[in-house]
Amino acid sequence: MASERIHLSVAEARDHSERALRGIGYDPEEARILADHMIDAALCGYEYSGLAKILNIPEHRRFKQPRRPISAIRQSAVSVLYDGGNNVGMLAMYHAARAAIAKARDYGFSVVGVTNSWMSGRSAYYCEMIANADLVGMHTASSSRSVAPYGGTRAELGTNPIAFGMPSSHGPIVLDMGTSAFMGTEMALRERLGQLLPEGVAIDSQGRPTRDPAAAREGALLPFGDYKGYGLGFVVQALGVLAGSAMDPDGDDGYLFVVFKPDLLVPLDDFKREVAALVDRIKSGPRAPGVEEIRIPGERAFQSRARLLREGIEVDRLVYEALAALHH
Repeated sequence: MASERIHLSVAEARDHSERALRGIGYDPEEARILADHMIDAALCGYEYSGLAKILNIPEHRRFKQPRRPISAIRQSAVSVLYDGGNNVGMLAMYHAARAAIAKARDYGFSVVGVTNSWMSGRSAYYCEMIANADLVGMHTASSSRSVAPYGGTRAELGTNPIAFGMPSSHGPIVLDMGTSAFMGTEMALRERLGQLLPEGVAIDSQGRPTRDPAAAREGALLPFGDYKGYGLGFVVQALGVLAGSAMDPDGDDGYLFVVFKPDLLVPLDDFKREVAALVDRIKSGPRAPGVEEIRIPGERAFQSRARLLREGIEVDRLVYEALAALHH
Protein backbone atom coordinates (compact mmCIF):
# COMPACT_ATOMS: atom_id res chain seq x y z
CA MET A 1 0.00 0.00 0.00
CA ALA A 2 1.45 3.37 -1.06
CA SER A 3 2.26 5.74 1.78
CA GLU A 4 0.49 9.06 1.94
CA ARG A 5 2.39 12.00 0.52
CA ILE A 6 2.57 15.56 1.86
CA HIS A 7 3.24 18.57 -0.36
CA LEU A 8 5.46 21.34 1.02
CA SER A 9 6.62 24.66 -0.38
CA VAL A 10 10.39 25.13 -0.24
CA ALA A 11 9.96 27.62 2.62
CA GLU A 12 7.80 25.12 4.57
CA ALA A 13 10.33 22.33 3.94
CA ARG A 14 13.17 24.57 5.11
CA ASP A 15 11.35 25.59 8.31
CA HIS A 16 10.33 21.99 9.06
CA SER A 17 13.91 20.80 8.50
CA GLU A 18 15.63 23.52 10.50
CA ARG A 19 13.28 23.03 13.46
CA ALA A 20 14.01 19.29 13.47
CA LEU A 21 17.77 19.93 13.29
CA ARG A 22 17.65 22.48 16.11
CA GLY A 23 15.59 19.93 18.04
CA ILE A 24 18.44 17.40 17.91
CA GLY A 25 21.01 19.92 19.10
CA TYR A 26 22.33 21.93 16.16
CA ASP A 27 22.66 25.69 16.50
CA PRO A 28 20.74 27.91 14.04
CA GLU A 29 23.68 28.38 11.63
CA GLU A 30 24.48 24.66 11.62
CA ALA A 31 20.79 23.87 11.08
CA ARG A 32 20.71 26.32 8.16
CA ILE A 33 23.76 24.72 6.48
CA LEU A 34 22.43 21.18 6.95
CA ALA A 35 18.86 22.00 5.89
CA ASP A 36 20.09 23.78 2.75
CA HIS A 37 22.10 20.70 1.76
CA MET A 38 19.19 18.29 2.19
CA ILE A 39 16.54 20.57 0.67
CA ASP A 40 18.78 21.03 -2.36
CA ALA A 41 19.02 17.23 -2.63
CA ALA A 42 15.21 16.98 -2.54
CA LEU A 43 14.89 19.71 -5.18
CA CYS A 44 17.38 17.88 -7.38
CA GLY A 45 15.18 14.78 -7.24
CA TYR A 46 17.05 12.72 -4.63
CA GLU A 47 14.32 12.14 -2.05
CA TYR A 48 16.41 9.67 -0.05
CA SER A 49 19.07 12.38 0.43
CA GLY A 50 16.42 15.01 1.15
CA LEU A 51 14.38 15.52 4.30
CA ALA A 52 14.45 11.79 5.11
CA LYS A 53 18.22 12.01 5.59
CA ILE A 54 17.73 14.24 8.63
CA LEU A 55 16.30 11.19 10.41
CA ASN A 56 19.51 9.26 9.69
CA ILE A 57 21.62 11.77 11.66
CA PRO A 58 20.40 11.11 15.23
CA GLU A 59 20.20 7.37 14.45
CA HIS A 60 23.91 7.27 13.48
CA ARG A 61 26.04 5.71 16.22
CA ARG A 62 28.59 8.56 16.02
CA PHE A 63 25.92 11.24 16.59
CA LYS A 64 25.83 10.44 20.32
CA GLN A 65 29.61 10.74 20.68
CA PRO A 66 31.10 14.13 21.69
CA ARG A 67 31.85 16.59 18.93
CA ARG A 68 34.22 19.53 18.94
CA PRO A 69 35.05 22.40 16.54
CA ILE A 70 36.59 21.50 13.19
CA SER A 71 40.36 22.17 13.37
CA ALA A 72 43.43 22.03 11.11
CA ILE A 73 45.85 19.15 11.75
CA ARG A 74 48.41 20.38 9.22
CA GLN A 75 48.36 23.03 6.54
CA SER A 76 50.33 24.99 3.97
CA ALA A 77 49.44 27.84 1.64
CA VAL A 78 47.77 25.41 -0.78
CA SER A 79 46.66 22.58 1.52
CA VAL A 80 44.97 21.72 4.78
CA LEU A 81 44.06 18.49 6.53
CA TYR A 82 41.10 18.96 8.86
CA ASP A 83 40.07 17.03 11.93
CA GLY A 84 36.30 17.10 11.47
CA GLY A 85 35.77 16.93 15.23
CA ASN A 86 33.27 14.06 14.85
CA ASN A 87 30.88 16.53 13.23
CA VAL A 88 28.42 15.29 10.63
CA GLY A 89 30.09 15.43 7.22
CA MET A 90 27.59 17.84 5.71
CA LEU A 91 28.96 20.48 8.11
CA ALA A 92 32.63 19.49 7.86
CA MET A 93 32.58 19.23 4.05
CA TYR A 94 30.83 22.59 3.68
CA HIS A 95 33.67 24.29 5.55
CA ALA A 96 36.33 22.20 3.77
CA ALA A 97 34.90 23.07 0.33
CA ARG A 98 34.90 26.76 1.22
CA ALA A 99 38.53 26.49 2.34
CA ALA A 100 39.48 24.65 -0.87
CA ILE A 101 37.82 27.39 -2.93
CA ALA A 102 39.53 30.20 -0.99
CA LYS A 103 43.00 28.64 -1.28
CA ALA A 104 42.55 27.87 -5.00
CA ARG A 105 41.44 31.45 -5.64
CA ASP A 106 44.51 32.78 -3.84
CA TYR A 107 47.14 30.32 -5.08
CA GLY A 108 45.62 28.68 -8.16
CA PHE A 109 45.46 25.22 -6.62
CA SER A 110 44.41 23.53 -3.39
CA VAL A 111 44.30 20.11 -1.78
CA VAL A 112 42.06 19.67 1.27
CA GLY A 113 41.44 16.51 3.31
CA VAL A 114 38.98 15.81 6.11
CA THR A 115 39.06 12.98 8.64
CA ASN A 116 37.04 12.23 11.80
CA SER A 117 33.68 13.00 10.20
CA TRP A 118 30.74 10.96 8.91
CA MET A 119 27.77 11.15 6.51
CA SER A 120 28.99 13.75 4.03
CA GLY A 121 25.82 13.99 1.92
CA ARG A 122 25.75 14.67 -1.82
CA SER A 123 29.18 15.33 -3.27
CA ALA A 124 27.50 17.25 -6.10
CA TYR A 125 26.53 19.97 -3.62
CA TYR A 126 30.21 20.81 -2.96
CA CYS A 127 31.30 20.38 -6.57
CA GLU A 128 28.61 22.83 -7.67
CA MET A 129 29.97 25.34 -5.10
CA ILE A 130 33.41 24.88 -6.70
CA ALA A 131 32.10 25.25 -10.28
CA ASN A 132 30.12 28.36 -9.33
CA ALA A 133 33.42 29.86 -8.12
CA ASP A 134 34.82 29.38 -11.69
CA LEU A 135 37.09 26.57 -10.47
CA VAL A 136 37.53 22.92 -11.44
CA GLY A 137 37.30 20.39 -8.62
CA MET A 138 37.37 16.69 -7.77
CA HIS A 139 35.91 15.34 -4.53
CA THR A 140 36.18 11.79 -3.25
CA ALA A 141 34.58 10.34 -0.12
CA SER A 142 35.63 7.03 1.39
CA SER A 143 33.12 5.85 3.96
CA SER A 144 32.13 3.05 6.33
CA ARG A 145 32.29 -0.52 5.07
CA SER A 146 29.08 -1.45 3.30
CA VAL A 147 30.19 -2.68 -0.16
CA ALA A 148 31.76 -6.02 -1.02
CA PRO A 149 34.75 -6.10 -3.39
CA TYR A 150 34.19 -7.76 -6.78
CA GLY A 151 34.19 -11.50 -6.06
CA GLY A 152 34.01 -11.01 -2.28
CA THR A 153 31.16 -11.58 0.18
CA ARG A 154 32.10 -9.25 3.06
CA ALA A 155 31.74 -5.46 3.13
CA GLU A 156 35.23 -3.96 2.80
CA LEU A 157 34.61 -0.64 1.01
CA GLY A 158 32.25 2.30 1.39
CA THR A 159 29.74 3.40 -1.23
CA ASN A 160 32.64 5.74 -2.08
CA PRO A 161 31.36 8.43 -4.45
CA ILE A 162 33.64 10.33 -6.81
CA ALA A 163 32.53 13.71 -8.11
CA PHE A 164 33.74 16.49 -10.41
CA GLY A 165 32.63 20.07 -10.94
CA MET A 166 33.62 22.65 -13.55
CA PRO A 167 32.24 25.88 -14.96
CA SER A 168 30.92 26.43 -18.47
CA SER A 169 29.20 29.24 -20.34
CA HIS A 170 25.96 27.28 -19.81
CA GLY A 171 26.48 27.03 -16.03
CA PRO A 172 28.04 24.40 -13.76
CA ILE A 173 28.85 20.91 -15.05
CA VAL A 174 28.69 18.35 -12.23
CA LEU A 175 29.23 14.59 -12.22
CA ASP A 176 28.56 12.77 -8.94
CA MET A 177 28.53 8.99 -8.94
CA GLY A 178 28.67 6.37 -6.24
CA THR A 179 30.80 3.33 -6.91
CA SER A 180 28.23 0.92 -5.41
CA ALA A 181 25.31 -0.58 -7.31
CA PHE A 182 22.90 1.15 -4.91
CA MET A 183 23.23 4.08 -2.52
CA GLY A 184 23.33 3.40 1.21
CA THR A 185 21.10 6.39 1.98
CA GLU A 186 18.42 5.14 -0.40
CA MET A 187 18.69 1.67 1.14
CA ALA A 188 18.08 3.23 4.58
CA LEU A 189 14.96 5.00 3.29
CA ARG A 190 13.62 1.79 1.72
CA GLU A 191 14.16 -0.02 5.00
CA ARG A 192 12.33 2.78 6.86
CA LEU A 193 9.39 2.59 4.43
CA GLY A 194 9.29 -1.21 4.21
CA GLN A 195 10.27 -1.31 0.53
CA LEU A 196 12.41 -3.92 -1.25
CA LEU A 197 15.69 -3.29 -3.07
CA PRO A 198 16.08 -3.92 -6.81
CA GLU A 199 17.44 -7.27 -7.92
CA GLY A 200 21.18 -7.71 -8.11
CA VAL A 201 22.44 -4.87 -5.89
CA ALA A 202 23.01 -6.57 -2.52
CA ILE A 203 23.90 -9.78 -0.69
CA ASP A 204 23.07 -10.98 2.83
CA SER A 205 25.57 -11.95 5.54
CA GLN A 206 25.93 -15.40 3.92
CA GLY A 207 26.79 -13.90 0.52
CA ARG A 208 23.41 -14.79 -0.99
CA PRO A 209 21.53 -12.30 -3.22
CA THR A 210 18.86 -10.38 -1.29
CA ARG A 211 16.27 -7.65 -1.85
CA ASP A 212 15.66 -7.13 1.89
CA PRO A 213 17.30 -3.84 3.01
CA ALA A 214 17.75 -5.12 6.59
CA ALA A 215 19.50 -8.27 5.34
CA ALA A 216 21.64 -6.15 3.00
CA ARG A 217 22.64 -3.91 5.91
CA GLU A 218 23.93 -7.02 7.71
CA GLY A 219 25.54 -8.23 4.48
CA ALA A 220 26.81 -5.91 1.75
CA LEU A 221 25.94 -3.86 -1.28
CA LEU A 222 27.69 -4.79 -4.53
CA PRO A 223 29.89 -2.53 -6.68
CA PHE A 224 28.30 -1.11 -9.83
CA GLY A 225 29.60 -2.49 -13.12
CA ASP A 226 31.36 -5.46 -11.53
CA TYR A 227 35.16 -5.03 -11.53
CA LYS A 228 35.04 -1.48 -12.97
CA GLY A 229 32.98 -0.05 -10.12
CA TYR A 230 35.05 -2.06 -7.65
CA GLY A 231 38.24 -0.57 -9.10
CA LEU A 232 36.92 2.98 -8.73
CA GLY A 233 35.67 2.22 -5.22
CA PHE A 234 39.09 0.88 -4.25
CA VAL A 235 40.83 4.03 -5.54
CA VAL A 236 38.41 6.26 -3.60
CA GLN A 237 39.15 4.24 -0.44
CA ALA A 238 42.88 4.66 -1.06
CA LEU A 239 42.49 8.42 -1.61
CA GLY A 240 40.63 8.43 1.71
CA VAL A 241 43.87 7.25 3.31
CA LEU A 242 45.55 10.31 1.76
CA ALA A 243 42.81 12.41 3.41
CA GLY A 244 43.62 10.97 6.83
CA SER A 245 41.21 8.04 7.16
CA ALA A 246 43.76 6.16 9.29
CA MET A 247 43.17 8.87 11.94
CA ASP A 248 39.41 8.36 11.78
CA PRO A 249 38.00 6.43 14.78
CA ASP A 250 36.73 3.72 12.42
CA GLY A 251 39.65 3.96 10.00
CA ASP A 252 37.30 4.36 7.02
CA ASP A 253 36.12 7.94 6.53
CA GLY A 254 38.43 10.18 4.50
CA TYR A 255 37.33 13.05 2.27
CA LEU A 256 39.51 14.71 -0.37
CA PHE A 257 39.13 17.90 -2.43
CA VAL A 258 41.48 18.82 -5.29
CA VAL A 259 40.58 22.24 -6.72
CA PHE A 260 42.31 24.50 -9.26
CA LYS A 261 41.88 27.49 -11.53
CA PRO A 262 41.32 26.56 -15.19
CA ASP A 263 43.62 29.40 -16.25
CA LEU A 264 46.60 27.51 -14.90
CA LEU A 265 46.28 25.78 -18.28
CA VAL A 266 43.93 27.75 -20.55
CA PRO A 267 42.14 31.12 -20.24
CA LEU A 268 38.97 30.81 -18.12
CA ASP A 269 36.61 32.29 -20.71
CA ASP A 270 38.01 30.02 -23.43
CA PHE A 271 37.57 26.99 -21.18
CA LYS A 272 33.97 27.86 -20.33
CA ARG A 273 33.12 28.52 -23.97
CA GLU A 274 34.73 25.28 -25.21
CA VAL A 275 33.03 23.15 -22.53
CA ALA A 276 29.69 24.73 -23.50
CA ALA A 277 30.45 23.92 -27.15
CA LEU A 278 31.13 20.30 -26.16
CA VAL A 279 27.76 20.18 -24.38
CA ASP A 280 25.99 21.64 -27.43
CA ARG A 281 27.67 19.13 -29.76
CA ILE A 282 26.65 16.15 -27.62
CA LYS A 283 23.08 17.35 -27.13
CA SER A 284 22.58 18.05 -30.84
CA GLY A 285 23.85 14.64 -31.93
CA PRO A 286 21.61 11.88 -33.31
CA ARG A 287 19.40 10.17 -30.74
CA ALA A 288 18.48 6.52 -30.37
CA PRO A 289 14.85 5.55 -31.04
CA GLY A 290 12.50 6.73 -28.29
CA VAL A 291 15.06 9.13 -26.77
CA GLU A 292 13.68 12.66 -26.50
CA GLU A 293 16.82 14.33 -25.18
CA ILE A 294 20.51 13.57 -24.65
CA ARG A 295 21.40 14.89 -21.21
CA ILE A 296 24.78 15.72 -19.75
CA PRO A 297 25.90 14.87 -16.21
CA GLY A 298 23.95 16.88 -13.63
CA GLU A 299 21.38 18.19 -16.11
CA ARG A 300 18.48 16.08 -14.86
CA ALA A 301 19.08 17.31 -11.30
CA PHE A 302 19.26 20.94 -12.42
CA GLN A 303 16.03 20.57 -14.41
CA SER A 304 14.33 19.01 -11.39
CA ARG A 305 15.51 21.85 -9.15
CA ALA A 306 14.22 24.55 -11.50
CA ARG A 307 10.80 22.86 -11.59
CA LEU A 308 10.47 22.01 -7.89
CA LEU A 309 11.58 25.47 -6.75
CA ARG A 310 8.29 26.59 -8.32
CA GLU A 311 6.14 23.58 -7.47
CA GLY A 312 7.45 22.59 -4.03
CA ILE A 313 8.40 19.08 -2.92
CA GLU A 314 6.62 15.97 -1.69
CA VAL A 315 7.63 13.88 1.29
CA ASP A 316 6.27 10.71 2.76
CA ARG A 317 3.90 11.36 5.68
CA LEU A 318 5.88 8.92 7.82
CA VAL A 319 9.03 11.04 7.24
CA TYR A 320 7.18 14.32 7.83
CA GLU A 321 5.74 13.14 11.15
CA ALA A 322 9.06 11.67 12.30
CA LEU A 323 10.68 15.07 11.70
CA ALA A 324 7.85 16.85 13.53
CA ALA A 325 8.54 14.64 16.55
CA LEU A 326 12.08 16.07 16.69
CA HIS A 327 10.88 19.70 16.92
CA HIS A 328 11.28 21.52 20.21
